Amino acid sequence: MGAVSVALNRFGYGARPEEALPEAPRKWLRDQLDRYDPSPRIIADQPPTRDAAALLADYNRQTRMARQDAAASPMPAADTASDADPVREARRRAGQQMRQFYIGAVAARTQATLSTPAPFVERLVHFWANHFAISADKLTVTGFAGAFEFEAIRPHVLGSFGDMLHAVERHAAMLLYLDQAQSVGPASRAGIAARRNGRNIGLNENLAREILELHTLGVRSVYTQQDVGELARAMTGWTVAGLGRGAGRRAGAGQAVPGSFLFADRLHEPGTRTLLGKNFAQAGEAQTGAILDMLATHPATARHVATKLARHFAGDHPPEPLVARLEHNFLETGGNLPELYRVLIAAPECWGDAPVKFRTPWEWTVGAYRALGMRDVAQPRALVNQFVQLAQPVWRPGAPAGFDDIAASWNGPDSLLRRVELAERFAARSRDRIDPRARAAKLFPDALSAATQQAIARAESPGQGVALLLVAPEFLRR
Repeated sequence: MGAVSVALNRFGYGARPEEALPEAPRKWLRDQLDRYDPSPRIIADQPPTRDAAALLADYNRQTRMARQDAAASPMPAADTASDADPVREARRRAGQQMRQFYIGAVAARTQATLSTPAPFVERLVHFWANHFAISADKLTVTGFAGAFEFEAIRPHVLGSFGDMLHAVERHAAMLLYLDQAQSVGPASRAGIAARRNGRNIGLNENLAREILELHTLGVRSVYTQQDVGELARAMTGWTVAGLGRGAGRRAGAGQAVPGSFLFADRLHEPGTRTLLGKNFAQAGEAQTGAILDMLATHPATARHVATKLARHFAGDHPPEPLVARLEHNFLETGGNLPELYRVLIAAPECWGDAPVKFRTPWEWTVGAYRALGMRDVAQPRALVNQFVQLAQPVWRPGAPAGFDDIAASWNGPDSLLRRVELAERFAARSRDRIDPRARAAKLFPDALSAATQQAIARAESPGQGVALLLVAPEFLRR
Protein backbone atom coordinates (compact mmCIF):
# COMPACT_ATOMS: atom_id res chain seq x y z
CA MET A 1 0.00 0.00 0.00
CA GLY A 2 1.29 3.42 -0.89
CA ALA A 3 0.98 6.34 1.52
CA VAL A 4 -2.16 7.65 -0.17
CA SER A 5 -3.90 4.28 0.13
CA VAL A 6 -2.84 3.99 3.77
CA ALA A 7 -4.24 7.42 4.58
CA LEU A 8 -7.51 6.71 2.80
CA ASN A 9 -8.12 3.19 4.06
CA ARG A 10 -6.17 2.55 7.26
CA PHE A 11 -6.85 5.96 8.80
CA GLY A 12 -10.15 6.65 7.06
CA TYR A 13 -12.97 4.66 5.47
CA GLY A 14 -11.80 4.64 1.88
CA ALA A 15 -11.96 7.05 -1.02
CA ARG A 16 -15.04 8.57 -2.61
CA PRO A 17 -14.96 8.55 -6.42
CA GLU A 18 -15.73 12.26 -6.82
CA GLU A 19 -12.97 13.52 -4.51
CA ALA A 20 -9.39 14.33 -5.42
CA LEU A 21 -6.73 12.11 -3.86
CA PRO A 22 -4.64 13.75 -1.13
CA GLU A 23 -1.28 14.99 -2.37
CA ALA A 24 0.26 15.09 1.12
CA PRO A 25 -1.36 12.21 3.05
CA ARG A 26 -0.07 13.04 6.53
CA LYS A 27 -1.00 16.70 6.21
CA TRP A 28 -4.40 15.65 4.87
CA LEU A 29 -4.98 13.67 8.06
CA ARG A 30 -3.75 16.46 10.37
CA ASP A 31 -5.97 18.98 8.60
CA GLN A 32 -9.01 16.85 9.35
CA LEU A 33 -8.64 17.76 13.02
CA ASP A 34 -9.74 21.26 11.95
CA ARG A 35 -12.45 20.11 9.52
CA TYR A 36 -14.37 17.81 11.84
CA ASP A 37 -17.95 18.80 12.63
CA PRO A 38 -19.17 17.27 15.92
CA SER A 39 -22.80 17.98 15.09
CA PRO A 40 -23.60 17.89 11.36
CA ARG A 41 -27.24 18.36 10.47
CA ILE A 42 -27.99 14.65 10.14
CA ILE A 43 -26.70 14.10 13.68
CA ALA A 44 -28.23 17.25 15.17
CA ASP A 45 -31.66 16.22 13.88
CA GLN A 46 -31.69 12.97 15.86
CA PRO A 47 -33.84 12.68 19.02
CA PRO A 48 -31.81 13.74 22.07
CA THR A 49 -31.59 11.87 25.35
CA ARG A 50 -34.55 13.71 26.83
CA ASP A 51 -36.87 12.32 24.11
CA ALA A 52 -35.76 8.73 24.72
CA ALA A 53 -36.07 9.33 28.46
CA ALA A 54 -39.65 10.56 28.06
CA LEU A 55 -40.54 7.36 26.20
CA LEU A 56 -38.92 5.14 28.81
CA ALA A 57 -40.44 7.10 31.70
CA ASP A 58 -43.88 6.71 30.15
CA TYR A 59 -43.32 2.98 29.72
CA ASN A 60 -42.21 2.67 33.36
CA ARG A 61 -45.19 4.70 34.55
CA GLN A 62 -47.70 2.62 32.59
CA THR A 63 -46.10 -0.59 33.81
CA ARG A 64 -46.29 0.51 37.46
CA MET A 65 -49.92 1.58 37.09
CA ALA A 66 -50.88 -1.70 35.43
CA ARG A 67 -49.22 -3.73 38.15
CA GLN A 68 -50.84 -1.65 40.87
CA ASP A 69 -54.25 -2.12 39.24
CA ALA A 70 -53.68 -5.85 38.93
CA ALA A 71 -52.65 -6.10 42.60
CA ALA A 72 -55.67 -4.10 43.78
CA SER A 73 -58.25 -5.91 41.65
CA PRO A 74 -60.11 -8.90 43.12
CA MET A 75 -60.51 -10.26 39.59
CA PRO A 76 -57.97 -12.68 38.07
CA ALA A 77 -55.04 -11.03 36.35
CA ALA A 78 -55.33 -10.49 32.58
CA ASP A 79 -53.89 -13.15 30.34
CA THR A 80 -50.36 -11.93 29.65
CA ALA A 81 -50.54 -13.43 26.17
CA SER A 82 -53.51 -11.21 25.33
CA ASP A 83 -53.16 -8.04 23.32
CA ALA A 84 -55.38 -6.42 25.98
CA ASP A 85 -52.79 -6.91 28.70
CA PRO A 86 -51.68 -3.34 29.55
CA VAL A 87 -48.14 -4.29 30.61
CA ARG A 88 -47.57 -6.21 27.40
CA GLU A 89 -49.05 -3.37 25.33
CA ALA A 90 -46.92 -0.73 27.10
CA ARG A 91 -43.80 -2.78 26.46
CA ARG A 92 -44.73 -3.27 22.81
CA ARG A 93 -45.29 0.45 22.20
CA ALA A 94 -42.15 1.51 24.04
CA GLY A 95 -40.07 -1.11 22.31
CA GLN A 96 -41.36 -0.08 18.90
CA GLN A 97 -40.64 3.61 19.47
CA MET A 98 -37.24 2.91 20.98
CA ARG A 99 -36.33 0.78 17.96
CA GLN A 100 -37.34 3.62 15.66
CA PHE A 101 -34.97 5.93 17.54
CA TYR A 102 -32.26 3.29 17.19
CA ILE A 103 -32.81 2.69 13.46
CA GLY A 104 -32.79 6.42 12.73
CA ALA A 105 -29.58 6.88 14.70
CA VAL A 106 -27.79 4.04 12.89
CA ALA A 107 -28.76 5.60 9.57
CA ALA A 108 -27.58 9.04 10.74
CA ARG A 109 -24.24 7.66 11.91
CA THR A 110 -23.75 5.88 8.59
CA GLN A 111 -24.73 8.87 6.50
CA ALA A 112 -22.43 11.17 8.48
CA THR A 113 -19.56 8.75 7.78
CA LEU A 114 -20.36 8.60 4.09
CA SER A 115 -20.33 12.37 3.61
CA THR A 116 -17.81 13.58 6.18
CA PRO A 117 -14.81 15.70 5.13
CA ALA A 118 -12.96 14.20 8.13
CA PRO A 119 -13.14 10.38 7.85
CA PHE A 120 -10.11 9.95 10.13
CA VAL A 121 -11.91 11.72 12.98
CA GLU A 122 -15.13 9.82 12.30
CA ARG A 123 -13.13 6.60 12.67
CA LEU A 124 -11.89 7.88 16.03
CA VAL A 125 -15.46 8.63 17.12
CA HIS A 126 -16.36 5.01 16.42
CA PHE A 127 -13.19 3.78 18.13
CA TRP A 128 -14.11 5.60 21.35
CA ALA A 129 -17.77 4.57 21.16
CA ASN A 130 -16.56 0.96 21.09
CA HIS A 131 -14.08 1.60 23.91
CA PHE A 132 -16.89 3.00 26.10
CA ALA A 133 -19.36 0.41 24.84
CA ILE A 134 -23.04 0.22 25.72
CA SER A 135 -25.46 -2.28 24.17
CA ALA A 136 -28.81 -1.38 22.63
CA ASP A 137 -29.94 -4.99 23.13
CA LYS A 138 -31.12 -3.86 26.55
CA LEU A 139 -34.59 -2.31 26.23
CA THR A 140 -33.79 0.54 28.60
CA VAL A 141 -30.79 1.48 26.42
CA THR A 142 -32.17 0.98 22.90
CA GLY A 143 -33.49 4.51 22.45
CA PHE A 144 -30.40 6.11 24.01
CA ALA A 145 -27.70 4.35 21.96
CA GLY A 146 -27.37 6.98 19.25
CA ALA A 147 -27.67 9.88 21.68
CA PHE A 148 -24.85 8.37 23.73
CA GLU A 149 -22.40 8.55 20.83
CA PHE A 150 -23.72 11.88 19.57
CA GLU A 151 -23.70 13.60 23.00
CA ALA A 152 -20.93 11.95 25.03
CA ILE A 153 -18.38 10.92 22.37
CA ARG A 154 -18.60 13.25 19.36
CA PRO A 155 -18.21 16.56 21.27
CA HIS A 156 -15.13 15.27 23.13
CA VAL A 157 -13.24 13.30 20.45
CA LEU A 158 -10.87 16.27 19.98
CA GLY A 159 -10.72 17.18 23.65
CA SER A 160 -9.16 15.39 26.59
CA PHE A 161 -9.61 11.80 27.65
CA GLY A 162 -10.71 13.02 31.07
CA ASP A 163 -13.50 15.19 29.67
CA MET A 164 -14.77 12.29 27.58
CA LEU A 165 -14.59 9.97 30.58
CA HIS A 166 -16.72 12.31 32.69
CA ALA A 167 -19.27 12.77 29.89
CA VAL A 168 -19.56 9.04 29.25
CA GLU A 169 -20.00 8.00 32.87
CA ARG A 170 -22.68 10.65 33.46
CA HIS A 171 -24.73 9.78 30.37
CA ALA A 172 -28.09 8.06 30.82
CA ALA A 173 -27.15 5.25 28.43
CA MET A 174 -24.16 4.19 30.54
CA LEU A 175 -25.90 4.67 33.89
CA LEU A 176 -28.85 2.57 32.72
CA TYR A 177 -26.86 -0.05 30.81
CA LEU A 178 -24.67 -0.96 33.76
CA ASP A 179 -27.40 -0.51 36.38
CA GLN A 180 -25.77 2.39 38.17
CA ALA A 181 -29.13 4.19 38.31
CA GLN A 182 -30.31 1.37 40.62
CA SER A 183 -27.36 1.43 43.03
CA VAL A 184 -28.02 2.45 46.63
CA GLY A 185 -25.46 2.89 49.37
CA PRO A 186 -26.15 0.44 52.24
CA ALA A 187 -25.48 3.19 54.80
CA SER A 188 -27.25 5.91 52.81
CA ARG A 189 -30.51 7.39 54.05
CA ALA A 190 -32.41 5.48 51.36
CA GLY A 191 -30.61 2.22 52.18
CA ILE A 192 -31.33 2.49 55.90
CA ALA A 193 -35.00 3.35 55.27
CA ALA A 194 -35.37 0.42 52.89
CA ARG A 195 -34.08 -2.09 55.43
CA ARG A 196 -36.46 -0.73 58.05
CA ASN A 197 -39.31 -1.40 55.63
CA GLY A 198 -38.07 -4.90 54.88
CA ARG A 199 -36.92 -4.12 51.32
CA ASN A 200 -33.69 -5.53 49.93
CA ILE A 201 -31.95 -2.85 47.86
CA GLY A 202 -28.26 -2.15 47.77
CA LEU A 203 -24.98 -1.59 46.01
CA ASN A 204 -24.42 -2.39 42.33
CA GLU A 205 -20.80 -2.73 41.23
CA ASN A 206 -21.29 -3.15 37.48
CA LEU A 207 -20.31 0.34 36.31
CA ALA A 208 -17.50 0.69 38.84
CA ARG A 209 -15.94 -2.56 37.64
CA GLU A 210 -16.13 -1.63 33.97
CA ILE A 211 -14.70 1.84 34.60
CA LEU A 212 -11.61 0.27 36.12
CA GLU A 213 -11.36 -2.81 33.90
CA LEU A 214 -12.37 -1.44 30.49
CA HIS A 215 -12.62 2.35 30.48
CA THR A 216 -9.43 3.35 32.31
CA LEU A 217 -6.83 1.10 33.98
CA GLY A 218 -7.34 -2.08 31.97
CA VAL A 219 -8.15 -5.66 32.92
CA ARG A 220 -5.79 -7.38 35.38
CA SER A 221 -3.84 -4.19 35.98
CA VAL A 222 -3.32 -2.29 39.23
CA TYR A 223 -6.76 -2.37 40.86
CA THR A 224 -8.28 -4.90 43.26
CA GLN A 225 -11.80 -6.05 44.07
CA GLN A 226 -11.66 -3.76 47.08
CA ASP A 227 -11.07 -0.83 44.69
CA VAL A 228 -14.14 -1.88 42.70
CA GLY A 229 -16.24 -1.82 45.86
CA GLU A 230 -14.88 1.55 46.93
CA LEU A 231 -15.62 3.13 43.57
CA ALA A 232 -19.11 1.60 43.60
CA ARG A 233 -19.75 3.17 47.02
CA ALA A 234 -18.44 6.54 45.82
CA MET A 235 -20.75 6.39 42.80
CA THR A 236 -23.93 5.78 44.77
CA GLY A 237 -26.25 8.68 44.09
CA TRP A 238 -25.22 8.89 40.42
CA THR A 239 -28.52 8.30 38.66
CA VAL A 240 -30.80 9.46 35.85
CA ALA A 241 -33.48 12.08 36.37
CA GLY A 242 -36.90 10.49 36.12
CA LEU A 243 -35.54 6.98 35.51
CA GLY A 244 -33.54 5.88 38.54
CA ARG A 245 -34.60 3.84 41.55
CA GLY A 246 -37.57 5.31 43.44
CA ALA A 247 -35.66 7.76 45.60
CA GLY A 248 -33.59 8.97 42.68
CA ARG A 249 -36.62 9.28 40.45
CA ARG A 250 -38.51 11.33 43.02
CA ALA A 251 -35.46 13.50 43.71
CA GLY A 252 -35.46 14.64 40.10
CA ALA A 253 -39.19 15.22 39.78
CA GLY A 254 -39.80 18.73 38.49
CA GLN A 255 -36.17 19.71 39.04
CA ALA A 256 -34.25 18.21 36.11
CA VAL A 257 -34.81 17.32 32.49
CA PRO A 258 -35.79 13.62 32.24
CA GLY A 259 -32.78 11.59 31.21
CA SER A 260 -30.22 14.10 32.45
CA PHE A 261 -27.57 13.24 35.00
CA LEU A 262 -28.77 13.53 38.59
CA PHE A 263 -26.93 13.22 41.87
CA ALA A 264 -29.34 11.97 44.54
CA ASP A 265 -27.70 12.56 47.92
CA ARG A 266 -30.26 10.32 49.63
CA LEU A 267 -28.76 7.30 47.79
CA HIS A 268 -25.11 8.19 48.45
CA GLU A 269 -22.94 6.13 50.76
CA PRO A 270 -21.30 8.58 53.19
CA GLY A 271 -17.66 8.48 54.19
CA THR A 272 -14.13 8.64 52.83
CA ARG A 273 -13.25 6.21 50.04
CA THR A 274 -9.81 4.70 49.46
CA LEU A 275 -8.88 3.77 45.90
CA LEU A 276 -5.45 2.65 44.64
CA GLY A 277 -4.05 3.66 48.01
CA LYS A 278 -5.39 7.24 47.84
CA ASN A 279 -8.05 8.71 50.10
CA PHE A 280 -11.00 10.65 48.71
CA ALA A 281 -12.86 12.59 51.39
CA GLN A 282 -14.92 14.81 49.09
CA ALA A 283 -18.64 15.02 49.73
CA GLY A 284 -21.36 13.83 47.38
CA GLU A 285 -20.90 13.96 43.62
CA ALA A 286 -17.45 15.55 43.92
CA GLN A 287 -16.05 12.33 45.39
CA THR A 288 -16.50 10.31 42.21
CA GLY A 289 -15.48 13.34 40.15
CA ALA A 290 -12.12 13.41 41.93
CA ILE A 291 -11.66 9.66 41.47
CA LEU A 292 -12.37 9.91 37.72
CA ASP A 293 -9.85 12.76 37.46
CA MET A 294 -7.23 10.50 39.06
CA LEU A 295 -8.09 7.53 36.83
CA ALA A 296 -8.08 9.67 33.67
CA THR A 297 -4.38 10.45 34.01
CA HIS A 298 -3.14 7.28 35.72
CA PRO A 299 -0.12 5.53 34.13
CA ALA A 300 -2.10 2.29 33.77
CA THR A 301 -4.80 4.18 31.86
CA ALA A 302 -2.14 5.67 29.59
CA ARG A 303 -0.82 2.19 28.87
CA HIS A 304 -4.29 0.73 28.27
CA VAL A 305 -5.38 3.50 25.89
CA ALA A 306 -2.03 3.53 24.06
CA THR A 307 -2.22 -0.22 23.45
CA LYS A 308 -5.75 -0.06 22.06
CA LEU A 309 -4.96 2.86 19.73
CA ALA A 310 -1.81 1.16 18.47
CA ARG A 311 -3.73 -2.06 17.87
CA HIS A 312 -6.39 -0.21 15.88
CA PHE A 313 -3.97 1.59 13.58
CA ALA A 314 -0.82 -0.55 13.49
CA GLY A 315 -1.95 -4.16 13.76
CA ASP A 316 -3.46 -6.85 15.96
CA HIS A 317 -0.11 -7.20 17.73
CA PRO A 318 0.67 -3.52 18.43
CA PRO A 319 4.36 -2.60 18.09
CA GLU A 320 5.84 -1.92 21.51
CA PRO A 321 7.79 1.21 20.44
CA LEU A 322 4.57 2.83 19.21
CA VAL A 323 2.71 1.87 22.38
CA ALA A 324 5.52 3.40 24.43
CA ARG A 325 5.45 6.68 22.49
CA LEU A 326 1.67 6.96 22.79
CA GLU A 327 1.86 6.15 26.49
CA HIS A 328 4.52 8.81 27.05
CA ASN A 329 2.51 11.40 25.12
CA PHE A 330 -0.66 10.58 27.09
CA LEU A 331 1.14 11.12 30.40
CA GLU A 332 2.99 14.20 29.20
CA THR A 333 -0.13 15.96 27.91
CA GLY A 334 -2.61 14.73 30.52
CA GLY A 335 -4.54 12.73 27.93
CA ASN A 336 -4.81 15.37 25.21
CA LEU A 337 -6.43 13.37 22.43
CA PRO A 338 -5.41 15.43 19.35
CA GLU A 339 -1.79 15.09 20.46
CA LEU A 340 -2.21 11.31 20.61
CA TYR A 341 -3.67 11.35 17.10
CA ARG A 342 -0.68 13.33 15.84
CA VAL A 343 1.63 10.68 17.25
CA LEU A 344 -0.31 8.07 15.26
CA ILE A 345 -0.10 10.11 12.06
CA ALA A 346 3.66 10.54 12.48
CA ALA A 347 4.32 6.90 13.45
CA PRO A 348 6.16 4.89 10.77
CA GLU A 349 4.57 1.74 12.26
CA CYS A 350 1.19 2.92 10.91
CA TRP A 351 2.45 3.42 7.35
CA GLY A 352 3.80 0.03 6.35
CA ASP A 353 3.05 -1.16 2.81
CA ALA A 354 1.48 -4.45 3.91
CA PRO A 355 -2.08 -4.34 5.31
CA VAL A 356 -2.10 -4.49 9.11
CA LYS A 357 -5.82 -4.93 9.89
CA PHE A 358 -8.79 -6.93 8.65
CA ARG A 359 -11.80 -4.68 8.11
CA THR A 360 -14.68 -5.18 10.52
CA PRO A 361 -18.19 -5.44 9.04
CA TRP A 362 -18.83 -1.78 9.89
CA GLU A 363 -15.62 -0.67 8.16
CA TRP A 364 -16.24 -2.88 5.14
CA THR A 365 -19.85 -1.77 4.66
CA VAL A 366 -19.12 1.93 5.02
CA GLY A 367 -16.10 1.54 2.75
CA ALA A 368 -18.27 -0.18 0.12
CA TYR A 369 -20.90 2.56 0.26
CA ARG A 370 -18.24 5.25 -0.10
CA ALA A 371 -16.61 3.35 -2.96
CA LEU A 372 -19.92 3.19 -4.80
CA GLY A 373 -20.52 6.91 -4.36
CA MET A 374 -23.41 6.62 -1.91
CA ARG A 375 -24.07 9.55 0.42
CA ASP A 376 -27.67 8.99 1.53
CA VAL A 377 -29.18 6.08 3.41
CA ALA A 378 -32.44 5.39 1.61
CA GLN A 379 -33.58 2.33 3.61
CA PRO A 380 -32.55 2.64 7.27
CA ARG A 381 -34.20 -0.61 8.38
CA ALA A 382 -32.46 -2.57 5.61
CA LEU A 383 -29.16 -0.98 6.64
CA VAL A 384 -29.65 -2.10 10.24
CA ASN A 385 -30.42 -5.62 9.03
CA GLN A 386 -27.26 -5.67 6.92
CA PHE A 387 -25.12 -5.08 9.99
CA VAL A 388 -27.02 -7.84 11.79
CA GLN A 389 -26.39 -10.16 8.83
CA LEU A 390 -22.67 -9.36 9.05
CA ALA A 391 -22.67 -10.06 12.83
CA GLN A 392 -21.73 -6.54 13.91
CA PRO A 393 -25.02 -4.76 14.69
CA VAL A 394 -24.28 -1.12 15.49
CA TRP A 395 -24.12 -0.35 19.25
CA ARG A 396 -25.04 -3.94 20.06
CA PRO A 397 -21.82 -5.72 21.05
CA GLY A 398 -23.67 -7.71 23.68
CA ALA A 399 -21.06 -6.99 26.37
CA PRO A 400 -19.38 -3.92 27.94
CA ALA A 401 -16.04 -4.84 26.33
CA GLY A 402 -17.37 -3.83 22.90
CA PHE A 403 -16.59 -5.54 19.61
CA ASP A 404 -13.24 -7.26 19.15
CA ASP A 405 -10.58 -5.37 17.20
CA ILE A 406 -8.63 -8.36 15.87
CA ALA A 407 -8.84 -10.24 12.58
CA ALA A 408 -9.75 -13.61 14.10
CA SER A 409 -13.16 -12.27 15.07
CA TRP A 410 -14.07 -11.21 11.53
CA ASN A 411 -12.23 -13.27 8.90
CA GLY A 412 -13.91 -16.65 9.29
CA PRO A 413 -15.44 -18.48 6.29
CA ASP A 414 -19.03 -17.66 7.26
CA SER A 415 -18.19 -13.97 7.66
CA LEU A 416 -16.52 -13.86 4.25
CA LEU A 417 -19.45 -15.63 2.61
CA ARG A 418 -21.84 -13.00 3.96
CA ARG A 419 -19.66 -10.24 2.51
CA VAL A 420 -19.62 -11.96 -0.88
CA GLU A 421 -23.43 -12.10 -0.82
CA LEU A 422 -23.72 -8.44 0.06
CA ALA A 423 -21.06 -7.45 -2.49
CA GLU A 424 -23.15 -9.07 -5.21
CA ARG A 425 -26.22 -7.21 -3.97
CA PHE A 426 -24.36 -3.88 -3.91
CA ALA A 427 -22.97 -4.50 -7.39
CA ALA A 428 -26.44 -5.25 -8.73
CA ARG A 429 -27.58 -1.82 -7.52
CA SER A 430 -24.83 -0.17 -9.58
CA ARG A 431 -26.54 -1.48 -12.75
CA ASP A 432 -23.28 -1.63 -14.70
CA ARG A 433 -22.82 2.14 -14.42
CA ILE A 434 -19.42 1.85 -12.71
CA ASP A 435 -16.20 1.00 -14.52
CA PRO A 436 -14.64 -1.35 -11.95
CA ARG A 437 -11.09 -1.01 -13.29
CA ALA A 438 -11.13 2.77 -13.09
CA ARG A 439 -12.85 2.69 -9.69
CA ALA A 440 -10.33 0.23 -8.27
CA ALA A 441 -7.44 2.43 -9.40
CA LYS A 442 -9.08 5.44 -7.70
CA LEU A 443 -9.76 3.60 -4.45
CA PHE A 444 -6.34 1.99 -4.12
CA PRO A 445 -3.73 4.15 -5.88
CA ASP A 446 -0.44 2.28 -6.18
CA ALA A 447 -1.86 -0.55 -4.08
CA LEU A 448 -3.67 -2.96 -6.43
CA SER A 449 -2.02 -6.32 -6.91
CA ALA A 450 -1.65 -7.75 -10.40
CA ALA A 451 -3.96 -10.62 -9.41
CA THR A 452 -6.77 -8.25 -8.39
CA GLN A 453 -6.38 -6.15 -11.52
CA GLN A 454 -6.48 -9.27 -13.67
CA ALA A 455 -9.57 -10.67 -11.92
CA ILE A 456 -11.48 -7.41 -12.36
CA ALA A 457 -10.40 -7.12 -16.00
CA ARG A 458 -11.67 -10.62 -16.75
CA ALA A 459 -15.09 -10.04 -15.15
CA GLU A 460 -18.00 -10.89 -17.45
CA SER A 461 -19.74 -7.60 -16.73
CA PRO A 462 -19.05 -4.29 -14.96
CA GLY A 463 -21.34 -5.41 -12.14
CA GLN A 464 -19.39 -8.59 -11.62
CA GLY A 465 -16.20 -6.54 -11.65
CA VAL A 466 -17.58 -4.30 -8.90
CA ALA A 467 -18.53 -7.34 -6.81
CA LEU A 468 -15.01 -8.75 -7.22
CA LEU A 469 -13.53 -5.42 -6.18
CA LEU A 470 -15.56 -5.34 -2.97
CA VAL A 471 -14.22 -8.72 -1.84
CA ALA A 472 -10.68 -8.32 -3.16
CA PRO A 473 -7.89 -8.64 -0.58
CA GLU A 474 -7.21 -4.92 -0.86
CA PHE A 475 -10.80 -4.15 0.12
CA LEU A 476 -11.02 -6.67 2.94
CA ARG A 477 -7.88 -5.40 4.66
CA ARG A 478 -6.45 -2.04 5.56
